[in-house]
Amino acid sequence: MMNLTKGSISTLLFDSLQCDESHSSFKALLEAQMARYTGPKVKLSRRVGVPIADIPKHTAKRQLTSNGMHGFRGKRPKPYGIRKDEKQKLRYHYGVLEKQFRHVLANAGRTTGNTGEVLMQLLERRLDNLLRRAGFARTIWAARQLVAHGHVKVNGEKVDRPSYLVDIGHEITMREGTHKLIRENMESMSSHNVPGWLEVNPAQLSAKVTSLPTSDQIPFDVNTNLIIEFYR
Repeated sequence: MMNLTKGSISTLLFDSLQCDESHSSFKALLEAQMARYTGPKVKLSRRVGVPIADIPKHTAKRQLTSNGMHGFRGKRPKPYGIRKDEKQKLRYHYGVLEKQFRHVLANAGRTTGNTGEVLMQLLERRLDNLLRRAGFARTIWAARQLVAHGHVKVNGEKVDRPSYLVDIGHEITMREGTHKLIRENMESMSSHNVPGWLEVNPAQLSAKVTSLPTSDQIPFDVNTNLIIEFYR
């Protein structure tokens, strides 16, 4: 048992007061660190029942089946659970946090047009997603790393924000030091189809936005009506 003297008690009280003063900043830092999922990404695909990344590790049927001879046989999902899973599918596919997703959805609601279509368009126009669609990165997480480390330029200027929204006429180029890695990525995804709203130059490793993405150009099936209903 620890023996507490008058000096040690004073020290504990002083430390406690310091902790109270910095509690709010410490809590914010802790929440920021805990908000980002760092576990196995395949578990996310298994959780929502669909591959959230177009790589064999996620698309294999075995990876989408829970452990056990017959897999997990849970209860029949309720309407709330169905809508929540649909929302999670979209979040995981684009790798955004809940707070970010709510912000994008709010912007989509304020924009003229169909809210579901605008939501998909805003997510598709993210810079990290563009690298994935162009075939420069195999996954959204690898694409985000390329952007965050300052390897991407938009119209000749470095952009290190993965959530940056590209627009018609924007040209995306890669830093020369990443060319070898990107060419290897493109070779490993030889069957990758570049969407019609992008124009990719494999020789120069550049991509240009020729139009805004439409729903039929987005290679991910999701019911946006269920997502909108989830937040009502």
